[in-house]
Amino acid sequence: MKRHQGRLFVFACVSVAVLVTTSFSWSYLQQSSPGAAMSEAAREFLAALTGSQQQKAQMEYGMPQRVDWHFIPKDQRKGVQIKEMTELQREAAHQLLASALSEIGYTKAKTIMQLEAVLNELQQGRGGPIRDTERYYFTIFGDPNDQGRWGLSVEGHHLSLNFVVEDNQVISSSPQVYATNPAVVKEDYSAQGIEKGTRVLAKEETLAFELVNSLTGEQQSTAVIAQEAPREIRAAGEPQPPTDAPEGLPAGQMTDQQKQLLNELIAVYARNMPQAVAEKRMNEIDEAGRDSIHFAWAGAKREGVGHYYRVQGPTFLIEFVNTQPDSAGNPANHIHSIWRDMRGDFAVAIGQ
Repeated sequence: MKRHQGRLFVFACVSVAVLVTTSFSWSYLQQSSPGAAMSEAAREFLAALTGSQQQKAQMEYGMPQRVDWHFIPKDQRKGVQIKEMTELQREAAHQLLASALSEIGYTKAKTIMQLEAVLNELQQGRGGPIRDTERYYFTIFGDPNDQGRWGLSVEGHHLSLNFVVEDNQVISSSPQVYATNPAVVKEDYSAQGIEKGTRVLAKEETLAFELVNSLTGEQQSTAVIAQEAPREIRAAGEPQPPTDAPEGLPAGQMTDQQKQLLNELIAVYARNMPQAVAEKRMNEIDEAGRDSIHFAWAGAKREGVGHYYRVQGPTFLIEFVNTQPDSAGNPANHIHSIWRDMRGDFAVAIGQ
């Protein structure tokens, strides 16, 4: 597998969990074109696999599996899973995942994988879905060359990350799903690699609470679209986002402080991506006009009771729901969150 100066990847196994813990030269990745870094990492990943693994890991770009996604537990998924990989192959897989995300986004993804060990501990003796930190699948669609178009999917329980690269430019990075159970870890699970108080999606939740509770009564009468939160995000697993008109309070009717909170909330989602991808997202939002962004809320305005929000603009859609109990029975401690492209996910324009 080809190695490059200026980039160092160090891997070590954690004590109990089977995930690979990694330390990357993030400054190198940020300086590189994300698309070029992804193409290079994808080639190295494929080169590290055996022939039979490559048959699982690589499909033609036009295959329908490319737009088949979900974050729920599933018996089978497309791609080759971490469990089937050697340490060298896991290194290449994590190198590929890291090239597609920011350091913040990669850390969230890795922690979400690790939380499967907590769920396995909580679920013992009760049956249920397979909980496994190695049950995450990597799939490449097409040939990851410097010219042409190819896709990447990294997916498993509570994680679905989807990308399209064309001529070494990232042209699509959605659907982007980060979910977590427990949302806040209430006990110590150091033996499973997770400490008490771990909160993967903290800012996604706390900034939204701060924003909704800053609204005046009149503003809330527009922003709150339901007294009870829905159980799930809309169009989960569907190839394209819902195209309903935005609901809630337009940013143009917010104070400067409220607009700042809204912008910070949007940026939290964007910053899961490499700097260049995040900046492109934010620039497109600016070009479309921030005052047209709508913020909608449903359910309780405090932790521990089901709540939901939606942020929608011409170029993007964010949905967040926390209504389910965690696996220990703590209410509203199980988050699903998603970023989608209102022009079309998977680099497929809506309507095509």
